[in-house]
Amino acid sequence: MSRIGLKVIEVPAGVTVTKDGENITVKGPKGELTRHFSPVIEMHEEGNLINFTRNSESDRAMHGTMRANLNNMILGVTEGFKKTLDLIGVGYRAQLKGKTLVLNVGYSHPVEMEAPEGVTVEVPSNTNVIISGISKQQVGQFAAEIRDVRPPEPYKGKGIRYTDEYVRRKEGKTGK
Repeated sequence: MSRIGLKVIEVPAGVTVTKDGENITVKGPKGELTRHFSPVIEMHEEGNLINFTRNSESDRAMHGTMRANLNNMILGVTEGFKKTLDLIGVGYRAQLKGKTLVLNVGYSHPVEMEAPEGVTVEVPSNTNVIISGISKQQVGQFAAEIRDVRPPEPYKGKGIRYTDEYVRRKEGKTGK
């Protein structure tokens, strides 16, 4: 049974949730998000509380997913989401040119990445990159794309990693 799907979502003041057919729009102080939701799960609003119910037991996974997606939309338009990446390695650095992130991570050429619409990129220092926005999916996807340019390797730990990520280190060769 989906326990996440049974939780009630409390809509904070200043946030409006409107349903138009199968699309749900959430407006808040930071912006507006719209998402298509499955018709097999029903949304019920009572004041500032939102609850989801399912018709059959085969829709359990969708039940929890829809509830989590709506909750993330509400969190995004009120607080926003943020991911922080660290560049670890000699000569590894990042810089911002307009909306383009330029990464120098040991390749023969700099890697340029254009920030998608709705995502802001900050470079507080040469080795830190902060990605923020109101859509959890877009922020996480762009952070993953940046990390994929040079994922951390297990021997020296060089690469691009999330700030809170633990990289398991391996022992190198043992000489005779």
